[in-house]
Amino acid sequence: MDTRLATSPPASRQAAPPVPLYPLSLGINGQRHHLYVEAWVSLLDLLRERLGLTGTKKGCDHGQCGACTVLVDGKRINSCLTLALMQEGRDVTTIEGMADGAQLHPLQQAFIAHDAFQCGYCTPGQLCSAMGLINEGQAHTPTRGRHTRGRKCAS
Repeated sequence: MDTRLATSPPASRQAAPPVPLYPLSLGINGQRHHLYVEAWVSLLDLLRERLGLTGTKKGCDHGQCGACTVLVDGKRINSCLTLALMQEGRDVTTIEGMADGAQLHPLQQAFIAHDAFQCGYCTPGQLCSAMGLINEGQAHTPTRGRHTRGRKCAS
């Protein structure tokens, strides 16, 4: 009898090949990060699960609610719909990066002053989206700002 067969684990229990990791370098809230990630990791999951930046929320995970909105090079994106590796070399701003230490960004102050929180879950995405509108030149007037890519809250 061949003992090699008797001592080898069944094919279903054999170790899977190692998952390849890819280098990633990007700026997040003004700090440079050098990481290794799997090819399928979304920017949202990188921010929340790997870097602990939980201000960006996971809502629908389909790019429709906007709760996961962050800024990449100053422009709005749904972080649930982009792979982290696609952002190589770019600068990402999350809600945690809007304030300057204890000094809130004027948009954050305006949300507080005008009680614009609803339940609060998607507020970080709304703030990042508003910042993106300004950066992109889409918010020239209050009316234009209200009607440009407005999103309905998922809650």
